[in-house]
Amino acid sequence: MRAGAFASPTTASASRPRIASASSSSSPACRRPRPGPAPAWRSAAGSSSATAATSASRTVSLPAACFGSPCPSGIPQGRDRTTCPVTATTTRDRSLTGAERRRLALLGLPTFGLALAITVVSTYVPTVARQFTTSTTTIGVVIGAEGIGALLLPVPIGAWSDRLQTRWGGRLPFVVAGTPVAVLALLGMGLVGSMPVLALAVAVFFAGYFVAYEPYRAFYPDLVGDEVAGRAQSTQAVWRGIGTGLALLGGGLLLSIGQAAPFVVAAVVVGGSIGLFAVLVVREGVPEQDTASKGARESVGEMLELLRSDPPLRAFFAANALLELSLGAVKTFVILWLVRGLGVKLGAASVIVGVAALPILAGAAVAGKLGDEHGRRRVMAVAAVLFGAPMVVPLLSTSPALIIAVGPLIAIGGGVMMSLPYALLQPLMPEERHGALTGYYSASRGVGVMLGPLLAGVAIGACSGPLSSTEGYAAMWGVAGAAALASVPLILRVRREDPRS
Repeated sequence: MRAGAFASPTTASASRPRIASASSSSSPACRRPRPGPAPAWRSAAGSSSATAATSASRTVSLPAACFGSPCPSGIPQGRDRTTCPVTATTTRDRSLTGAERRRLALLGLPTFGLALAITVVSTYVPTVARQFTTSTTTIGVVIGAEGIGALLLPVPIGAWSDRLQTRWGGRLPFVVAGTPVAVLALLGMGLVGSMPVLALAVAVFFAGYFVAYEPYRAFYPDLVGDEVAGRAQSTQAVWRGIGTGLALLGGGLLLSIGQAAPFVVAAVVVGGSIGLFAVLVVREGVPEQDTASKGARESVGEMLELLRSDPPLRAFFAANALLELSLGAVKTFVILWLVRGLGVKLGAASVIVGVAALPILAGAAVAGKLGDEHGRRRVMAVAAVLFGAPMVVPLLSTSPALIIAVGPLIAIGGGVMMSLPYALLQPLMPEERHGALTGYYSASRGVGVMLGPLLAGVAIGACSGPLSSTEGYAAMWGVAGAAALASVPLILRVRREDPRS
């Protein structure tokens, strides 16, 4: 593998140590460096770790006995982290290195394209579907297909990517295979003329999306150290926010031109961004990954066992599902709430939600730094309250002044909520199970994105009388707000206990 833009002078011997989580005591806390030259990506990771040793606010020397030995027992782990204070450098206050920034920029390309595409689908397919049906429950079921895909595909695809060995590595082949399926489905959405065909196109899109997305997301723990995971996920959230904002702003304007326009643009963007990512990864050197011996069936059993026996991971699963339920309810029906409920024209509604994306970006941009400094659990819990509590205003009022006043609070809280869940989970992952536990994350997400549109659709239909001023669409704020607030006590339970307690 030749060294490219992500290479550094640091050799493989400087590779960062991985610290085993409490649920994976068999993994060594400090790994002996592997012989031979490291790929460009892994060398860059080594450079990051070496730089951290000189730039951190506190440095702890590595004892000679550490190498090849587990972290000494009885040593407390970080507040929300699994970094061993004896065998690793504390890096929470350091800046990202140049190599880390370049890697995160490249990793952000697929996030941008996929976020734009899935936002166009989840936000503007309901508007297209409204031409074929008046049932908000039916619309919720169609968009909820995302959740079904997230439940069925991530674990087997993630486990397969852990085991697959090709000259492109185990992750990239899935990314390349899933993208054309999603692109063709997007093009089909612009041409359909009936509800069943639209539902089929949406289902095919989500299948291609998850085949590509799950192995791509596993690149993050392969390449990014736990000590900067919050900022890495915040960077990804900024890319996601840009894609989401452009989709929200331009989707409605394009839809007013013609049904096909937003879906064709989304197809071009997602195909181009992932194609560029794949070319650059192959050119710079496919990153090294640890291979797992377990298959999909064993991984599913392992996930179920984690739910039964690991309280922090069980709390994370439920909390993340509630957060995604909340986000999914809003994302699916916010345009129809503006257009059908408040009487705003489609083009103006797109501008409104596009402007709302700015504070979402602001929340995403600061979330990682705040999470690394103050604890990801605490920051996420505050964000969930900030997101959910103000929703009582659009639930009960149609006053533009009141809605504008609480809108930035909801948006900032949403931006933080989009940024930190995966970073909260990442330190709990055994290193060799990144792909499967990425599937665990997406399975929890799938429960939420399946239930959010469905429950919101049912609530809208049930409240068309009591909330007749908005044709019942304001009810989605009640569903979203309740789910966000219910996640708070669960978020606070996502932690490993101090071994001394």
